[in-house]
Amino acid sequence: MARWIRFLLAVVAGAAMALAFPPFGASILAPLAVAALTYALWQQSARMGAALAAVAGLVFFAILLRWVALVGTDAWLALSAFCALWFALLGAASAMLSRLPGAPVWIAAVWVAQEALRDRVPLGGFPWGRLAYAQTATTLTPWASIGGAALVTFATALAGTLLVAIVMSWRSGSRRHAALFGAGLVVLGLSGLAIPRADTGESEFGPPRSVAAVIQGGAAATGLDFGDERRDVLRRHVQATEELAQAVDDGREVQPDFVIWPENSSDIDPLIDAQAAEQIDRAANAIGVPILVGAVLEVSPTTVANAGIVWDPQTGPGETYIKQRPVPFGEYVPFRPLLTRIIGRFDQVPRDFIAGEGSGVLQVGDALIGDVICFEVAYDDVVRNAVRDGGRALAVQTNNATFAGLGQPEQQIAMSRLRAVETGRTVLVAATTGISAIIDPSGRMVDELGEGQAGWMVSEVPLRDSWTVAVRVGEIPEFLLAISALAALVWSVTRHRRASRRPGEQSAHTPDVGSLP
Repeated sequence: MARWIRFLLAVVAGAAMALAFPPFGASILAPLAVAALTYALWQQSARMGAALAAVAGLVFFAILLRWVALVGTDAWLALSAFCALWFALLGAASAMLSRLPGAPVWIAAVWVAQEALRDRVPLGGFPWGRLAYAQTATTLTPWASIGGAALVTFATALAGTLLVAIVMSWRSGSRRHAALFGAGLVVLGLSGLAIPRADTGESEFGPPRSVAAVIQGGAAATGLDFGDERRDVLRRHVQATEELAQAVDDGREVQPDFVIWPENSSDIDPLIDAQAAEQIDRAANAIGVPILVGAVLEVSPTTVANAGIVWDPQTGPGETYIKQRPVPFGEYVPFRPLLTRIIGRFDQVPRDFIAGEGSGVLQVGDALIGDVICFEVAYDDVVRNAVRDGGRALAVQTNNATFAGLGQPEQQIAMSRLRAVETGRTVLVAATTGISAIIDPSGRMVDELGEGQAGWMVSEVPLRDSWTVAVRVGEIPEFLLAISALAALVWSVTRHRRASRRPGEQSAHTPDVGSLP
């Protein structure tokens, strides 16, 4: 295959992978994109594999993260290029592993290892764009309840590499191997259907069901101007809650047991601002049940906190969760003294958000809720710990107004759907301007409010106590897959060195899948 054709195939792979994610959502393209990239770098040098995968990664992230361009074209391109570096490592490793027996399995494991590193390094990592997040309503989705997002990524990548193995076997004349790989692909595609999904409530530690209300109050402006009218945003959420209360009084709506407001619904600290506190009190008294309020709290003259506060109609503010993973360069500036001198735009983040400690498990009415704030839904440990520490349902408080209409809200909803399956928990997504949703433990969308809509959703939702296998085993599947990828790389290097010292050794053996032409 000519080199330019390989690079063209890498471009196509990157674009196809981006289209597998929301807002396009063509999930089937994810394994096909993996197949295209794997085919392009098959039996290439590590250097060529890195170059090809970097091209695919740059195209992929540039399309997927186009909403970052709202902050600045330079920020969008820089983040896309940085993420593409991880793909370069993936490509180098995959090219080396393509020469091994069992190459499809090892290459799929490298996808997991690459994501494990990118999810953590640097500054807490950037988990956006994991293959699993393109598989939130497919036959591979149920694997999330067994091994979390990492196992769904592995299954997706394995589907793609098996396609390559089928093609390579067929080209080499080994129809038997092609049939075996084809059978493996069919089994992989259908096996998820045998994994049961949670969909009922449990009563070991409380009532099996509760009635939840999610408020989407809206805002006068979106984009970078969202925060200009902070009191107006609060007023809108108070008004929507009062309208819900009136609907309950009129018999048009069921009385909820608790209410969820989104992140930044009170961008004014209600613990020190009497007017903001009075408005939230009014809303809580009108509906007569606790509200989980998303608020920004003043910590010091230079720091603030992104928090969820349980606001009771009788006792006012109570249990509070502070976001554990503030977003670098969005909510705080790392190395601020140095970087603000170099890049003046960082002055737009005048104060740093502090990181909270401990999971966000809060008693909200009759339900023990695991609170997850915005981007935290992308982090495995934050969500998993919220369940391990007692969360019987999950609330995702988010403010997507900055990126309204750019695809980011749809991408975050997809993550929430996967988390529902992974944890076996109802997920209540409350967004300022959309998309808000109620997602049942099986990942099914029960109700949603689209972007730009203002209003509420009320639904009886299951509350659960048991843990899925994924919650129990935690990082173990990801760790084992990453270690297996590393071990395979060591095997590949050792095998190559031995073959180099003894020319002709490979020709004395029957070619395996990893060495097919």
